[in-house]
Amino acid sequence: MDIRSSMLLTDLYQLTMLQGYMEQGMEDIAVFEFFIRKMPPQRGFFLAAGLEQLLEFLEQAHFTAWELEWIAKSGRFSRSFVDYLERWRFTGDVHAMPEGTVCFANEPLVRVIAPLPQAQLVETRLINLMQYQTLVASKAARSVLMAAGKPVIDFGLRRAHGAEAGLLAARASYLAGFAGSATVLASPLFGVPVFGTMAHSFVQAHSDEIEAFEHFALAQPGNVILLIDTYDTEAGARKVVELAPRLSQQGITIKGVRIDSGNLIDHAFKVRRILDEGGLTHVLITASGNLDEYAIAEIVSSEAPIDYLAVGTKLTVSSDVPYLDCAYKLQEYARRPCRKKSEGKATWPGRKQVFRYYDQHGRIAHDVLTLIDDPQEGQPLLQPVMESGKRHVALPSLAATRDYVSQQLRQLPDSLRRLQEGATVDVKIAPALERLARIVDAPR
Repeated sequence: MDIRSSMLLTDLYQLTMLQGYMEQGMEDIAVFEFFIRKMPPQRGFFLAAGLEQLLEFLEQAHFTAWELEWIAKSGRFSRSFVDYLERWRFTGDVHAMPEGTVCFANEPLVRVIAPLPQAQLVETRLINLMQYQTLVASKAARSVLMAAGKPVIDFGLRRAHGAEAGLLAARASYLAGFAGSATVLASPLFGVPVFGTMAHSFVQAHSDEIEAFEHFALAQPGNVILLIDTYDTEAGARKVVELAPRLSQQGITIKGVRIDSGNLIDHAFKVRRILDEGGLTHVLITASGNLDEYAIAEIVSSEAPIDYLAVGTKLTVSSDVPYLDCAYKLQEYARRPCRKKSEGKATWPGRKQVFRYYDQHGRIAHDVLTLIDDPQEGQPLLQPVMESGKRHVALPSLAATRDYVSQQLRQLPDSLRRLQEGATVDVKIAPALERLARIVDAPR
C-alpha cells in the first residue's frame, strides 16, 4: 500500500466535519483558496510548486476497502457515513498559478471549486503537498540566484523529514533551477539528473587513501569524482595528481574532486593550485558541507575556484524558514461570500484573481489582488487546470517548468535577486475586494 495516496492521511476533523455535512445535506458548491498569509523577513518571494502531485492526488482520491473498514470499526461514524464515503470522489474544478510562478503573501496559489464535502476533505493533503514543495523551491531559487551560473546539486535526502520529503525536495529544487540531485529515485520518477561521488567510509575502508581512489576509479571509470578531505584535503589533492597518470594509461580520466569540510574557500584555492601544477586543469572541484544560499553567496563573491555546489540539509529542511504560514480557507459557499475575521488571521472573501504588472524593464512592479469578475489590465496568474475532477490540460513537463522558472527569476526586481531581508513586492488590494469585505462584515 502507498500510504501517500491513503484518504486516511488526513486530520480527524476532516472526517468528523464531513459526517456533519452529510447529515445536514450541505453539499452546495464551496470555494476554497490556498495562500500564504505573510512573508517571512528572510523571503522576498515564493515559487509556487507541488501542483503536479496535487492534481494526481485529486484524480485518484477514493476510499479503499480497508480504509472504510477502519472507519466503520473506529466507533466514531455512522454506517450511512461509511456508505457515503464509499461513493466519494473529487468532481470539482481547480484553478492555480502555473508551477514555478513567483508569488507573494495573500495571493491564492490554488482555488478549489467543488461540493463542500469534496473541497473540505482534500484540505490537509493539499496543504501538505503545496506547502512543502513551495517552501523548498523558494529556498532553492535563492541558491540558484546566488550561484550566478554555477551548477547547484541537491544532496539533502538523508536528513529530510521522511522519504517523501526527500524525494519531493529533489523535484522542487530541480524545478527551481538546480542541476540535479543525489536522490536516485528522482531520476526514474521525475527525470531529474542524478549526481554522486563517494563517501568517507569508502576511503576509510581502505588502508591507503590512494588505493581507495584507484579502486573507485576502476569501479566507476566514467564518473571519477574523488572525495579528498577524509584526512588532509591538500594531501588528498596531491594523491589525485599522483594517481592520474596511472589511470590515464588505462583510459580513465579523473573528472573531479569533492571537498566536504573545513574552510571550503581556502581549500578550493589550494586544491586548484595543486591540481593545475600537476597538469590536471580539467579536473573540476565540487564543494559540499552545510551549504545554503548565504554560503554560496560568500563563495561566489570570493571568486573561489569551485565549479559545482552541493546543497543538502539546509535546503531540504529549509532551515532558516522551516514552514510557511499558509492556509486553505473557505471563500464562498452556496454563492455566499465567506470571510474569516479571526485576530491576525482575517481573510479576503470571494473568488479572487491575481493580476501582475511589470515595469519598463520587464521586471515585476506590483500585483493586484481582486475578485475574478473585476478585470484588470495586468497579467492574470490563476489558470484553469482541472474540470469536473479531470485535468483541464496536460501540465508542462518538468523541463519546460524549469525554463519558465528561469524566466520568472529574470523578472524579479533587483532587490529580490539579493539576500536582502524585508524586501518584497507590493500586493495591492483592489477597491472591489475591499467593498465586498465591507459587505460581508456588515451586521445582519
